[in-house]
Amino acid sequence: MKSINLYRLLSILAFLFFHPSLLANETVVDKTLSPYFKVIGEGTGNLENLPLQRTSAQVDIVGVIADVKIRQIYQNRGETAIEAIYVFPGSTKSAVYGMTMTIGDRVVVAKIKEREAAKTAYTQAKKQGKRASLLEQHRPNVFQMNVANIMPGDRVIVELSYTELIIPEQGVYKFVYPAVVGPRYSEALAEDTPDSENWIANPYLHKNSAPPYSFDIKASISAGIPIQALNSPSHKIQVDYDPRGTANVSLKTKDSRQADRDYILRYQLRGKEIKTGLLLHKGEHENFFLLMSQPPKKTTPEKIPPREYIFVVDVSGSMHGFPLDTSKRLMTELLSNLRPTDSFNILFFSGGSSALAKSSLPVTSNNIAKAISMMENQQGGGGTQLLPALKRAMDLPAEKSTSRSFVIITDGYVSIEKEAFQYVKDNLNNANFFSFGIGSGINRFLIEGLARAGKGEPFFITSGSEAFKVAQRFLEYIETPVLTGIDINFDEFEVYDVEPQQTPDLFAERPLIIYGKWRGNTTGKIQIKGYQGESIYSETIEVNKAEASSNKALRYLWARNRIAELGDFEKLRPDSEQKAEITALGLTYNLLTAYTSFIAVDEAIANSERKSQQVKQPLPLPKGVSELAVGGIVPTTPEPEILSLLGVLAILFSTRLLPKFKKTGKA
Repeated sequence: MKSINLYRLLSILAFLFFHPSLLANETVVDKTLSPYFKVIGEGTGNLENLPLQRTSAQVDIVGVIADVKIRQIYQNRGETAIEAIYVFPGSTKSAVYGMTMTIGDRVVVAKIKEREAAKTAYTQAKKQGKRASLLEQHRPNVFQMNVANIMPGDRVIVELSYTELIIPEQGVYKFVYPAVVGPRYSEALAEDTPDSENWIANPYLHKNSAPPYSFDIKASISAGIPIQALNSPSHKIQVDYDPRGTANVSLKTKDSRQADRDYILRYQLRGKEIKTGLLLHKGEHENFFLLMSQPPKKTTPEKIPPREYIFVVDVSGSMHGFPLDTSKRLMTELLSNLRPTDSFNILFFSGGSSALAKSSLPVTSNNIAKAISMMENQQGGGGTQLLPALKRAMDLPAEKSTSRSFVIITDGYVSIEKEAFQYVKDNLNNANFFSFGIGSGINRFLIEGLARAGKGEPFFITSGSEAFKVAQRFLEYIETPVLTGIDINFDEFEVYDVEPQQTPDLFAERPLIIYGKWRGNTTGKIQIKGYQGESIYSETIEVNKAEASSNKALRYLWARNRIAELGDFEKLRPDSEQKAEITALGLTYNLLTAYTSFIAVDEAIANSERKSQQVKQPLPLPKGVSELAVGGIVPTTPEPEILSLLGVLAILFSTRLLPKFKKTGKA
């Protein structure tokens, strides 16, 4: 046997004990498509070569519609031409309808094109030495900006415009501006990955590192009714009211660290009532409407069937720390408030999965204590394999007479959203699906899409203090539906292309939202009927009382809603009908989609040498997210197999190597 230095042996033991891929019993593969750390000061990562100087947003909310302008300022502080690549988040509800690029006093208005055509035009402009910008959508909430041929000293300003609907919930209006993209787990090999997925391999800053760009956001709210309460659970804000009753909101401080979490603005109107309303838009070629109807108050049916809850809980590396601690609080609240007639089980998943029991357990104090204890012992580590976990959960034995619900708890840092949506949709007859997003930079596309596919409701927890409140909301939500068997009749009001095509049961105290198009005159009535417990509910809206306005946002909102429905289940087949329809909608309504992109080209040749350096702008880790999400190493409890191996090595060391070491100083 060759001599082995004692310290080398101890290093091997430490590696086995602390390495997360071994602890999770996962196979290490060659260069997977994964995010990585970028340390400021490494090579091309020097501060002066990081192009994004500032990102800011102006939010204008009028009634229930928000219009947002995002401004990104890129500056080349180096000595060579660069191409800037910046991956940034967006709202899943947003309809991105415009982009401009400004260099000096020249303003270039971007055009919407099919994705491949836009990319070809951008690549050609880059090769020709022209300044150009390309905006692509990788997910409905993940965008990428490429800016080519930024010359030394150049300052390029790119502005995006989008609109979205503010939907009140329990009398509270909430606007969310996503500020950070969480790292996505992927097992795909980099060499086998299409270009559209390469954004996943993006650099990240280490935890608590301040972003090297400034961040700011301002908002104005004109609700038409006096605002009773306005706050932000995510940021410290300053609120000023002008004589017209508009609330103007700004950040109290301009610290760039505030870019590591989503910006959330909540407000209530005086009286807390959500009024039924019909908005109309008369366009040149098409007319659009938006119906928002306040549901009735909740009633409790006399008989509720036995219910079974399967909690599918994410315990992967990205959940380590604050997200997992918050999940523990949430689970404690949910389990402690189940009814004695209910049953439950828990499936923990990361790279693999483990269940609390082989089949669901009755709600007893002993079983709840056992579940909470198992939950408390979770530390977080490994990848995020959601789809296998859903399939295993679905395979757990079920009772035919029991109403089964799956509750998915995760930060959503996965790259297989569409596959998960399709699986949920395919199993709607077998169960109900609810989703909880936990963290400061949640993948809302996954959480909202799961809820949409499962005809349920998404829930979000962005801080530990919200766990109790959100748990109570969920328990109230599932206790009994507000309105079932909903039927909407458009009497003498000629409508078409109505979304959603099927109206699900209403559970929560939130309005019914219907989008659509209309022809002819604004006459007739809209009648909403449904069952409220064992009684019949009915509401009538007079169409002629609504004024046809010039609110162009309605056409964007209708198209975006239609695209969202198609995109959730579209399987990315090259010949798919969904792809063709999404592309057509993007081109027709000038919207950013998975298959349409914005391209802006300044025809002046700036880079005569036609050589440039590509720089990927590093992103901050979302607040509270562990470095395990990007492959960092922290001590954790090893798997039994690793403990056994360590035991064998320890025995070998103590019986054979340690005596030799005492004599010779070497083992």
